[in-house]
Amino acid sequence: MILGLFLLPYIDTNFTNSGAIKKLFTLVSVIGFSMTTFFALILFNKITLPMQQLIRAADSVRKGKYDTRLSLRTSDEIGELANSFNHMAEELENTIRSLNHEKEHLSSVLRSMNDAVITMDIEGSVILTNPPGDEIMQSWRSLTEDEDSLPHSASLHPGQSHVPKPLLPMFTRVLSDGGDQSANVHVKQSVWSVHMAPLASDGDIRGAVAVLRNVTEEVRLEKMRRDFVANVSHEIRTPLSMMQGYSEALLDGMAASPEESEELVQVIHDESLRMGRLVKDLLDLARMEAGHTDMVMRPLDVRELLERVYRKFSVRAKDREIELILHDLQDNLILEEANEDRLEQVLTNLLDNAFRHTPSGKRIEIKAEQVIHRGKRELRLEIKDEGGGIPPDDLPYIFERFYKADKARVREESGGTGLGLAIVKNIVEAHRGTITAISEVGQGTTFKLLLPVETLLSE
Repeated sequence: MILGLFLLPYIDTNFTNSGAIKKLFTLVSVIGFSMTTFFALILFNKITLPMQQLIRAADSVRKGKYDTRLSLRTSDEIGELANSFNHMAEELENTIRSLNHEKEHLSSVLRSMNDAVITMDIEGSVILTNPPGDEIMQSWRSLTEDEDSLPHSASLHPGQSHVPKPLLPMFTRVLSDGGDQSANVHVKQSVWSVHMAPLASDGDIRGAVAVLRNVTEEVRLEKMRRDFVANVSHEIRTPLSMMQGYSEALLDGMAASPEESEELVQVIHDESLRMGRLVKDLLDLARMEAGHTDMVMRPLDVRELLERVYRKFSVRAKDREIELILHDLQDNLILEEANEDRLEQVLTNLLDNAFRHTPSGKRIEIKAEQVIHRGKRELRLEIKDEGGGIPPDDLPYIFERFYKADKARVREESGGTGLGLAIVKNIVEAHRGTITAISEVGQGTTFKLLLPVETLLSE
């Protein structure tokens, strides 16, 4: 049309008929369309096609294909844009690779930790755990709590893990105070040492991370240590006090006759013997638990040992009016490797314990037989009394040092050191055997020993 406007003066002077004018306009239209198509193709190749490639490359990067690059080699603005895109994609790929390496490194560190790690966001949902942390979440899942007690509990999705109930008070304090928190948490008869710290970003608390360690054994050993020191002090203090009191009485001349002097000396002697037994038992127990006790192992006829122990306690049974029964013994009660003196000490301690807790008119039974247990030949020994029995709550702890099942019993009256059953257990375990106790209050107690018949080397 523009070209036609320029050609109007020329048309007026040179073209007088309409046919020539139509031909001219047709020619001009063809030339204009051709020029338009030509420029459109140039525009498509120079701008539209590179932009489409750029859009497809950006979409690939959006989908996670960070190695996508543009191959445009032009010196115009589109080429500069392509170079910038390639540089951006390369930097993004390097950044993502570094983040993945850091993530894998952190994951490896968390997996290698024996301590449990649990990370929670500010809403109380668990966002990261390591394998020990997963085990804790599974084992604590049964500890249900009221969801209303959780901060922002309404935003938690159904089935989403959230702060375990034992950690909830500490989690609340961390969010409110903004500082680290440490405490021991008791869960299901276990003790966990928990250290929780806030997760901050741009000065705002966005959650918390808790590190948990199972310190049940450490707490138990510490309690045993304190109890051991207290019990040893108590056991030694009583004979020492008596020895000091009676010796001062002798020094002050309070004995009016030789008989009274002899009685005071006898008490001092008995208490010194008792304290000597206590020290000896402590040393024996310490050596056995440290594995420093050398026991000479040789074949042993248990039948002869039981008959000898039975004869030794028969006189005591008559004096106490207790019926001591030794059941019929088999002829094949032979242990290929055993220490006779130590096993006699085991039987003596168990029978002495049975006599001290069995009243007159009752009976004590001794049984022995060879059995097949877990595919191996073993010797089973049983010592059963009809004493007062042991409460169920005390039964798991009777083999611990100085443990008193009868809290009302005064050890001074019984003459025991409180170490007999602990020594028995160590001797039995040194023979690769096991000892268990079955008891019912008012019905008596039965101690069962299982000792391997074959030599220890064959195991």
